[in-house]
Amino acid sequence: MCHQSVGLVQSVIEKSGIPTVSITLLREVTERVKPPRALVVDRPLGYPLGEPGDARLQREITLAAFELLPRAVAQPLFVEFREK
Repeated sequence: MCHQSVGLVQSVIEKSGIPTVSITLLREVTERVKPPRALVVDRPLGYPLGEPGDARLQREITLAAFELLPRAVAQPLFVEFREK
């Protein structure tokens, strides 16, 4: 349910002119609500940024999400996170 709620809120915020991006663990659920931008990460539920204490990975995921913000979208954009 959380993935759906966030996607719906994200769409409302985006319509007011504020760019948004979400980090999602469940692409198939997020695709149903069609948020403007989503970074899809392959992590266990509850760990969208990786394991606690893994600052390097947390930074990589966060920066990858931020990189999506300036991209104009006419339809939902889903990007798979690839660890460096």
